[in-house]
This record gives sequence, C-alpha cells and structure tokens, in this order.
Amino acid sequence: MEPENNDIVRVDNIEPVGSTTTPTTEATTTTAPPEEDKPQSQLSNWLPITASRKAKWWYSAFHNVTAMVGAGVLGLPFALSQLGWAPGVTAIVMSWIITFYSLWQLVELHEAAPGRRFDRYHELGMYAFGPKLGYWTIMPLQLTVQVASTIVYTVTGGKSLKKSFDLMFPEVFNKIRQTYFILFFTAFQLVMSQSPNFNSLKGVSLLAAIMSFAYSMVACVASFIKGTADHHIHHVTYGVRSHTTASRTFDALNGIGTIAFAFAGHSVALEIQATIPSTEETPSKIPMWRGVLVAYIIVAICYISVSVSGYWAFGIAVEDDVLVSLEKPNWLIAAANFMVFLHVIGSYQVFAMPVFDTIESALVQKYEFKPSRTLRLIARSSYVALVGFVGMCIPFFGGLLGFFGGLVFAATSYFVPCIMWLLIKRPKPWSFHWIASWTATIVGLAIAVLTPVGGLRQIILSFKTYEIFS
Repeated sequence: MEPENNDIVRVDNIEPVGSTTTPTTEATTTTAPPEEDKPQSQLSNWLPITASRKAKWWYSAFHNVTAMVGAGVLGLPFALSQLGWAPGVTAIVMSWIITFYSLWQLVELHEAAPGRRFDRYHELGMYAFGPKLGYWTIMPLQLTVQVASTIVYTVTGGKSLKKSFDLMFPEVFNKIRQTYFILFFTAFQLVMSQSPNFNSLKGVSLLAAIMSFAYSMVACVASFIKGTADHHIHHVTYGVRSHTTASRTFDALNGIGTIAFAFAGHSVALEIQATIPSTEETPSKIPMWRGVLVAYIIVAICYISVSVSGYWAFGIAVEDDVLVSLEKPNWLIAAANFMVFLHVIGSYQVFAMPVFDTIESALVQKYEFKPSRTLRLIARSSYVALVGFVGMCIPFFGGLLGFFGGLVFAATSYFVPCIMWLLIKRPKPWSFHWIASWTATIVGLAIAVLTPVGGLRQIILSFKTYEIFS
C-alpha cells in the first residue's frame, strides 16, 4: 500500500510501544525527515490511524455517530426501568452535557502543543501525565473500552441477526443457536478487519451511522404504537424493576453504567481527528468540532426518543434490548434488527481500528516484525477470533453494558479529558472551565467506582440460567 500521509513524524524518548507524534501543520511536509527518523516516519505512514489524513468534516460527523449511537441506545429504556422516570432521564441528560463538554476538551487538546498532533488518546495522556504514568494510565483504559465495545458489538450483531431471521422465517431459524449467528458475525468481521486504515472505513461508517439513526427511529415509533395499543388494554407498570432496597441499589448502579456505556465515543475521538488534515490557517479542530456538533445533535435525538418511548411502552417489563420487546409488525422489527446488524459491522470496525493500530505498532517496534499484509492479516484475524470466542461465551448484553460502562467508559468519556485539561491548560481556580472540569471529574469518578458492582451482579444472575454456546 502506498502511504498517503507524508507528514514528518518525530518521536522523542519512545518508551511505550505505539506512541507517535506528528507536526500540527502541513508546512513541514516539504522537508525530508532526518535519516534516523525515517523508520519511524515510515511506520507512521503504515499504521492505520496515521496512514491517511484526507478526511472531511462530515467524516467526523458520521464516525462519531457510529461510535456513539450503537448498542448502548437500545439499552437505555432498560436503564430507565432500573432508575425510574426522573432519575433516569436526568442521568441521560446530564451525561450528554458532561460528555459533550469533555469531547470539546479532547478536540481542543489534539494540538495542544505547538508543532505536534496527539493522534492517539494515550499520546495526549503521556503529554499530560508524563511518558510512563500517562501511557500506563491511559492505554489500559482505552484498550479496555475498545475491546469491551467489540465484544458487546459481537454479541449484539449475533443477537440482532438471529432476531431478524427468527421473525421472518420462524420455522427455519428458531431452532438454530444464537452461537452460530455470533460466529457468522465474527467471520464477517475477519474480512472487514483487513481495511488498511481508518479513512478507508468512511463508506462502512457512513452506512452504520445511517442505520443507527434509522433503527433508533423505528424503535421509537414502534414503541409509541405498541404503547398506545397496550395502554388501552392493560396498565403498564412504571417505577423500578426491583422490590428490595438492595436490589434497587444494584439495579440503579447498573442503569447508570448502561448510560455511561452509551457515551463511549471519546475513546476514538483523537484517532478520528488524526485523519483530518491540519494547517496553520485551518487546524484540524475546526472541521472536527463541526462534525462533533452535528453528531451530538443526532445523539440527543436518538437517545431521548428511544429511552422515553421504550420505557413508556413497556414500563418495568422492557427487555435489556428494546427491540427484543418489540415483536409486531414482524417485518418492521425484523428490518430494525437487521439495521442493528449492519450498524454494528461499522461500529465494531471504528472501535477495533485503534486496537489494530496498537497491536501492529507493538509487533513492529517491540518485536521487530516488518510491516506487511501478512503481519496485518495474522494479527487482526487473531484479535477478531478471540473477541468472537469471548462473545459466544458470555453474551449477557445488559450486564456487559453496566459492568464495562461503569468500569472504564466513565473514565475515558467523563473525567480523564477534564483532568488532562486541568493539567495542560491550568484554568484559574473557580473559573468556568475549572468548575466544569472538577464537577465532571467527581461525577465520573463516582460512576467508575460504584456502577461496575451493578453490572457484575447482572452478569452473575444471568449465569444462573445460561448454558455455554447455547
């Protein structure tokens, strides 16, 4: 593959694997890199995050929609059933505001140092916290978010495809195990994972973004129709699902974790911005932020409409995936589930691409493999196969959302950007950005510490009735 990116890459004091930095402007591209920097420059031009910088602002919009409006939106009605009307809606709205602010911080910090671009989340962390502390703090968090997302999307893809086929051809597919559908999704991702770089995903990501908005609207409209019909027949119960104080507490924690999972796009924000060209006249943050604004408006529409309509229609009886609760008309719900399948094909790739970047960088820099298609084929296929195996073993959608959402998604989306902003920008005490950053940090830390307990309990309860590879 001929590299599209000709930016000079200078890396000083590389200790962790996978760290590269690039100049902010394109004015330096006319100068040849020093001889000792050529191997690093060639590596940067091969790695999937920095290989191409030809993205437009609207690429940022649909990449962010694909990263955000995914499996998480389907679990929001279930989260409301664990929290109740007022706490649930408040949690979603507050999460939208906090993560909108923290995403703005990441966009601004992408070029926080003169002449440098922080193309990867951990690179910015290394700049803010120091090389070792920054790397070993941010890299595990980011990788956990991305690996967890690909696991959940594998489960979602298989479940949604099975639901779609069960509704359309019940006599044929009802007896086929969900495991086989997850296996099919994994096999499909083995092919998709060979896309050379992030920019090459633009068509897949655009389709995924369209599908996410489409199935969100289907879920909303179908829920309102279902709810209108059911309210005439019987009373729908609201409130919270559990009856004991302990169960309500655990459910509330899992619900907040589920909401945190729905705002997962921050872990790939800097990588998305890395694909956008940057000059002194038009730094990358301008087109990136334009795309983020469009994306977050779509996020607000989808999240509020799906969560409110799904909970209104089914109350505390709603499933952890609202499309599972919707069964009629068959063709519409089958189509919506197939849209989910198409969406998670793209969202899986958006979250997997930074993982591929890290794996390939490690293999080349640490283990001295030569960059090649064979290396890429083996490395990526191994990762996809492992994720597929894990997805087949523990397909607990609701518990996974709550556990992973609280454990690490709160960190990468809620408070780590704010901490880095405080360290790098050093706002004056009691100024707006100082107060906002500390508020988001405290809220995010509370979510990260408390909510995994609820998700873990949900997984344990699911294990009681689960048979492996069923």
